[in-house]
Amino acid sequence: MAQSLAQIFVHIIFSTKGRYPYLTPGVQPELHAYAATVLKTAGSPAVIINSVADHVHILCVLSKNSSAADLVQEVKTSSSKWIKTKGGNLKKFQWQAGYGIFSVSPSQVPAVRRYIADQEKHHRRMTFEDEFRRVLVKCGVEYDERYVFD
Repeated sequence: MAQSLAQIFVHIIFSTKGRYPYLTPGVQPELHAYAATVLKTAGSPAVIINSVADHVHILCVLSKNSSAADLVQEVKTSSSKWIKTKGGNLKKFQWQAGYGIFSVSPSQVPAVRRYIADQEKHHRRMTFEDEFRRVLVKCGVEYDERYVFD
C-alpha cells in the first residue's frame, strides 16, 4: 500500500494533582480551547473536551504519527504551562502524574461523546476515583489501587 491510513479514536482521562479543584467554570472553556489547539497541532483533532473541577476527559483521533504517551504528555505539559500563566492559585497548578487512555470503536464515538458532555451531571453523584475505576473495569484494564491515584 502506498499510503498509510488510520482512524483511531481514543478517550483520555487525567486529573489535577491530588484532585485539587483548580478547573473552575472560569478556566474550563479556555482550557478546552487551548487543549483542542494542542491536539490539532499534534495531528490529533479533538472530537470533544470537557472537564469538571478536578479532571479532564478528551475524545480525539490519535495521529498515525505519534504515540499515545507522547500525545498525552504534550497535552498535559502544554496545558499545565498555560494554566500557570493565569495567575492566582493557578501558579501552583499540576496534573497528576498518570493518565488513562482507552481505544474507542467508531460505532461508540456518539455514546462516548455524550458521556463526556454529561460530566457535570455524572459527578453530582460519583467521585472521580469511582468513575475512573468504573472505566478501568469496563475496558478490562487490570490495575493496582495503590498506584492509580496520587
